[in-house]
Amino acid sequence: MSIFEKLSEKGHEQIVFCNDPDSGLKAIIAIHDTNIGPALGGCRMWNYKSEKDALRDVLRLSRGMSYKAAVAGLNLGGGKSVIIGDAKKEKSELLFRSFGRFVEGLAGRYITAEDVGTSVKDMEWVRMETQYVTGISRALGGSGDPSPVTAFGTYMGMKAAVKYKLGLDNLSGLKVSVQGVGHVGYYLCKHLYEEGAEIFATDIDQDTLQKVVKEFGVKEVAIDEIYGLDVDIYAPCALGATINDDTIPKLKAVIIAGAANNQLESESKHGQAIRKSGILYAPDYAINAGGLINVANEMERYNRERAFMQAEGIYDTLMTIFSLADKEDVPTNVAADQVAMQRVESLSKLKSIFLTRKNPMIKRDAW
Repeated sequence: MSIFEKLSEKGHEQIVFCNDPDSGLKAIIAIHDTNIGPALGGCRMWNYKSEKDALRDVLRLSRGMSYKAAVAGLNLGGGKSVIIGDAKKEKSELLFRSFGRFVEGLAGRYITAEDVGTSVKDMEWVRMETQYVTGISRALGGSGDPSPVTAFGTYMGMKAAVKYKLGLDNLSGLKVSVQGVGHVGYYLCKHLYEEGAEIFATDIDQDTLQKVVKEFGVKEVAIDEIYGLDVDIYAPCALGATINDDTIPKLKAVIIAGAANNQLESESKHGQAIRKSGILYAPDYAINAGGLINVANEMERYNRERAFMQAEGIYDTLMTIFSLADKEDVPTNVAADQVAMQRVESLSKLKSIFLTRKNPMIKRDAW
């Protein structure tokens, strides 16, 4: 499939390939949709096996950001960027300042932030070259690490799933398996621990895993064992595509609710497979919208309390999605898409009407 076919397949507007031999930067910026606002999405640094894998990832992630912003009620579009490289060995000020210059060249169509493999410090380097960056330190007027808000939103979404599926108002006594206990996974484990859940976890990084074992009494399990555990909730909080042909038959959990992006390897195939198996799935971009909500608040003079209050609304958003899925007899990820697209289409029409009234020479279909 050609690049332009890739763009058209999921409705992307623009792909930018960034190359700077002096800094070693090899990056891709994907802008999915800017109908209701500029594209906001984090910058991921990952040692991809191939450029094809990096492109596939950034296209999926950017599309998810459009839907995430729409479902969360934010006036933002979706974008994402990936830097190809080892985040533990290849970071430098020069690298991120070079990336910042590419972001600046998009003149506000794309706003970046931290993501997997990048940090607040990295975003401060980016900020030296562009104003179109969020997730900077609170000392510089930003929101700092968005992980606590992402984790809180995921926790609220998990509570919604438990209420809808099990009729319970809390997580006390429930068994939860958490796959990935980095920044978001750590804070999620904290919420689960404080509410009395029994936590099982795995992570490729032993240091982060041992931290939650020590602090929250988490039971450590091997990487491949996480899927087959006899638990109530499976919470994927690492990389995507962990819900696939191999893992679905192993799952004993009745709820999937985690913070990872792109959890379904195939949205159509595996969303339906989960529904048929009786598992309630909290769509990833709906349940993990807390991070986006947090950095979006930076654009309006950051207020931490407001960010947490907005993230709490993820509970009601998911209850709406679950109810719609049952009403329409469709997988929950399809129902989430319907909710997101309805908002995008309605706001796009309003924008078109506004522009036409402001300038009668502009035809609506031209927008």
